[in-house]
Amino acid sequence: MSDGRYIVGVDLGGTSINVGVVPYDGGSVLGMRSMPTDSDHGAKFVVDRMVEMIRSCMRDATKEASIPDDGIIGIGLGSPGPLDRKTGTVIETPNLGWRNFPLRDLIANSIGLPAELDNDANCATIGEWWMGAGKGTRSLIGVTLGTGIGGGIVLDGKVYHGAADAAGEIGHMTIDSTGRKCKCGNYGCLEAYASGPAIAARAIEGLETGEPSILPSLVNGDLSRVTAETVYEAIIAGDLYAKEVMRETARFLGAGLANLINLFNPEMVVISGGVTKAGEHLFEPLRAQIRRRAFRHAEETCQIVSSTLGGMAGVIGAAYVFRFERFEAT
Repeated sequence: MSDGRYIVGVDLGGTSINVGVVPYDGGSVLGMRSMPTDSDHGAKFVVDRMVEMIRSCMRDATKEASIPDDGIIGIGLGSPGPLDRKTGTVIETPNLGWRNFPLRDLIANSIGLPAELDNDANCATIGEWWMGAGKGTRSLIGVTLGTGIGGGIVLDGKVYHGAADAAGEIGHMTIDSTGRKCKCGNYGCLEAYASGPAIAARAIEGLETGEPSILPSLVNGDLSRVTAETVYEAIIAGDLYAKEVMRETARFLGAGLANLINLFNPEMVVISGGVTKAGEHLFEPLRAQIRRRAFRHAEETCQIVSSTLGGMAGVIGAAYVFRFERFEAT
């Protein structure tokens, strides 16, 4: 049962925006909706879309749960970063093209409710810790595989932000010092190998050199239409090349996660995003790679699991961020 207070959770990603109303003490998400980000239309377009989604979500949730006029107390926002949480500013988002953008205050002023801002991957991670796969753990690392690769670190039940709010940028750890160029400008980042677009790019490279596969037939011969989802479809159909692309993805991702497990010794790593649809085609070689690279005791005490909240993790976590920052932070 809710204590009568509700929080809007907003998960802004490079591909989509998800919004829902979450009871203060946890529970079912109300008024959930999702729309494409369409960031190529500019920052104002994205903010206007977010505002309209929040308003319509609040209307639906209020009717659904008979929430009183003052029952929705604030907004939690998850955004790609790096961020300045104190000022509510998005410092930079390679996948959205924003710099020094005052997202928190723009949303708060438009809706007329207080708001708090945190990294979108931090939100997904704390959401899984609060109400998902990591419920009951004290230490957890979350990894989101999507347009980019995000990450979050929960230590002793709190998100670890670092000295400049930049902790958890898992996608930008270097796994090959002379490797592929990343959107952030660096070379050899994990994101340049294991994000959704990177998986598709690696698959296309092999197809262009003549690797036999059903992938071209799934996109009517237009290789520019190959996505990570297409690779997954080919795996389900038994395509050997697509399976190898996913095994290679697991090797890259496993190297990065082994580093994190050695560093933080978490109880759990939760992986979310569309790539997890590959199931054991991803997780089996991923766990094997981690066993090969991480210290044995750290690896044996760490569960590698898939998200249980799916697309709602970021929404739930963003709501928790508002609750924590406004009522529980010390």
